[in-house]
Amino acid sequence: MPEPTIATRRTGAGRVIVALYALFTVAAGSRAAVQIATRFHEAPLAYALSAFSAVVYALATVVMARSGRTSYRIAVVACSVELAGVLAVGTASVVDPAAFPDATVWSGYGMGYLFVPLVLPVAGLLWLRHVRRGSHGVSPAAAARSGPGRGRAGRRE
Repeated sequence: MPEPTIATRRTGAGRVIVALYALFTVAAGSRAAVQIATRFHEAPLAYALSAFSAVVYALATVVMARSGRTSYRIAVVACSVELAGVLAVGTASVVDPAAFPDATVWSGYGMGYLFVPLVLPVAGLLWLRHVRRGSHGVSPAAAARSGPGRGRAGRRE
């Protein structure tokens, strides 16, 4: 049985999520490039974090648009790293604003981007979970255990 992610990750909500990741790749990458090129000495940590976020967004864009187990696993890691980054940088920027003299994409939990950086990895992880389980609520591993022509409980249909 083919893995459900092959046909479903690139349709519907998956397309919107991939498009948002692509948009944020360009936004974060452009912002970081300008900041690093023109005033890196003012806030090196903030600008480096913006560049790192652009790399994470680019990776997520590519692997979420691709099919296969490896891409699926890398997408989960990318979304998880992004969520951890948003939470860590967001918290640090609120607790110690002096450490971030200029904003990053993830500062204030993505406030400068209408909190999309906070919502996007959650949406990505939920979408990946949805397509992983397939349209019938059965994981690919459970479907493989039940064998061809068998239902959810492994009984012959």
